Amino acid sequence: MARRLVAFFKHAWAKEPVLVVSFTIEGHSAVLLTISPLTKYTTMINQATPYNYPVPLRDHGYMPNMPWSPA
Repeated sequence: MARRLVAFFKHAWAKEPVLVVSFTIEGHSAVLLTISPLTKYTTMINQATPYNYPVPLRDHGYMPNMPWSPA
């Protein structure tokens, strides 16, 4: 199994080195992203931030049940 894997990588490197490098960088970034200390703090900030914020009611011209205000 290991020989087949090494043979595959040698063949891929010989044919398309740009693809091998790009997939290697992508694989490392996916692994390093999960063990990064910034991931912990980003998760903590996202959990502390409310999902919905109160939005002021906007008048679009037809709101008979809302009192009129000059603001």
